[in-house]
Amino acid sequence: MKTINVTVWNEFRHEKTDPACKSVYPDGLHATIKAFLDVNEDMNVRLAALDDPDQGLPDEVLESTDVLIWWGHMAHHEVSDALAEKIRQRVYLGKMGFIALHSAHKSKPFRSIVGTTGNLSWGREQKEIVWTLLPSHPIAAGIPDHFLLPKEELYSEPFYIPQPDELIFCGWFEDGHVMRAGATFHTGAGKVFYFQPGHETCHAYHDANVQRIITNAVRWVQPNEFGYPIKDECPQITWKTVDEFNK
Repeated sequence: MKTINVTVWNEFRHEKTDPACKSVYPDGLHATIKAFLDVNEDMNVRLAALDDPDQGLPDEVLESTDVLIWWGHMAHHEVSDALAEKIRQRVYLGKMGFIALHSAHKSKPFRSIVGTTGNLSWGREQKEIVWTLLPSHPIAAGIPDHFLLPKEELYSEPFYIPQPDELIFCGWFEDGHVMRAGATFHTGAGKVFYFQPGHETCHAYHDANVQRIITNAVRWVQPNEFGYPIKDECPQITWKTVDEFNK
């Protein structure tokens, strides 16, 4: 069994300053995510945070990460441009998958990878029904046709992202707004999944369906076993491929 090396990155700021957030995620959102991923024998999970040395992702950690899960909100601007570029390059070269959660829609890595602003509208916390639109997708494995989150921050269209390669989930909020809640992107040789639920004062990461979706997504975005090297170059062709068939 191949082991997937997962790094769960979190700003880890709200949990230190907001009692409402700390009551829901006393050890941090990233620790809650790690806890439910840790039950999988094929996953080796570690934590990283913005205030760690090297913003939690020194080269040796980043280069040994198969899947990077990212949650950020109040300190997007503090993430270094150099780190965001390293993440983008690793994803583009198919060396790492990327999962952006909730407010990571405005994070530097996500916007750099998909190439748009990631802007959307938001509102009060309320009930959300998450609808499964593509039940045959591996990320939707084991997920019912819909499930209820009793309280989640309103996110609403228009959501300024590229046209997703696959739209797996849609969120419907009690105020009548809708949101593309789960979308995939093939970027270069890498894969990206954006998943909308996960406000810091709500309980989404304690929900069994949300946990299953993120677990499935880790397995889906992990790097492929390529049959040839993926390089950051544009090589000149100096041979005829047909010559191989004329020997």
